[in-house]
Amino acid sequence: MKKAILTGILFSMLAVVSAQNSAEKIIAGNQGLYIGGYGQIDFNLPTRDGAIYKNGTLDVHRIITFIGYNFNDKASFVSEIEYEHVTEVYIEQAFLDYKIKDNISVNAGLMLIPMGIQNLYHEPPTFNGVERTNVDKYIVPTTWREMGIGISGRSIEHSLNYQFMVVNGFNGYDDDGNFSGKNGLRSGRQKGAKSYITFPDFAARVSYYGQAGLNLGFSAYIGESESKAYNGLDLANETAVASADSTIIGVQMLGVDARYQKGALQLRGQYILANLSNTNQYNAFTAKDLGSKLTGYYAELGYNLLATYNTTNELIGFARYENYNTHAAAEGIEINEAYNRTDITIGLGYKVAKGAMFKADYQILSDASSEGKKGQFNLGVAVWF
Repeated sequence: MKKAILTGILFSMLAVVSAQNSAEKIIAGNQGLYIGGYGQIDFNLPTRDGAIYKNGTLDVHRIITFIGYNFNDKASFVSEIEYEHVTEVYIEQAFLDYKIKDNISVNAGLMLIPMGIQNLYHEPPTFNGVERTNVDKYIVPTTWREMGIGISGRSIEHSLNYQFMVVNGFNGYDDDGNFSGKNGLRSGRQKGAKSYITFPDFAARVSYYGQAGLNLGFSAYIGESESKAYNGLDLANETAVASADSTIIGVQMLGVDARYQKGALQLRGQYILANLSNTNQYNAFTAKDLGSKLTGYYAELGYNLLATYNTTNELIGFARYENYNTHAAAEGIEINEAYNRTDITIGLGYKVAKGAMFKADYQILSDASSEGKKGQFNLGVAVWF
């Protein structure tokens, strides 16, 4: 009954809920092969902790190759192959897009969950700062992609983009619990790697672009985590079923975001709330410390310092305040204030071309468990083509 009710709610949202990821925009065009990519190369230097010296880190953080093909004016294939830290290889997207009619398409395969800004638009030159926001790491587990099928499109009359998806859920338990108080749901992403599913989860988004320079988004994700404790389960064994049920987490995540640009001015903000159910039983069974509520938000101000000069280059100065709390509430365990974290980031980004950027910033990192603060200096190279 619960699944049926949630399905009905989300199908009713379909008429007004939308998103369109950047890979779909890149591939839009004439029949044929499309190749592109993006990359991020970082240098991170933590400040000294008293007399303790800390080495800096140099990292080819990620290199992504985009390969797409338009079969005709209706059918397209999108794929992204990601190399992280030189040695790790992932498939970030791989789906078939089929246009039912103008402005409505069916998508099937490995797709981005339409939650927040950076999970959809995460090419490094599209955001300020060397690193992605931590709200989009610990609350929205970017890059968050799962297997499924969906409908996407737009209502030009109402200036809306929308997307609705049915996908597999997080891998919450596979002989051990994958969720934790510090990292939230992040370690449960299945990423299309032999993903399994017991019941489908649902994701949806609407994006409004009717005012010049303004983009508003609303996202929703509802479902339950998956568990391998159900494999081979005798449904007549009530004790075994109850034990398996304790490995399941209910997830209800909502997000609102806004982007605004007028001339040299850039404003960006986001708020994410995730309510998790059955965490008391889950923690007792797995000996984890998962919170029952996760929250995260940030507000960012940017300004192009070269706006009055006769140049196509941009020098963007920015400041961002960010809070992400994976223990905003907890059931049956004590709240860990170290998981209530705040980042203040101040930096510059120099765009030498539309898809090429040098970045530098300084971060002040703290949490609610103490008055101490840590600092980190970051340099980066960002490309997108």
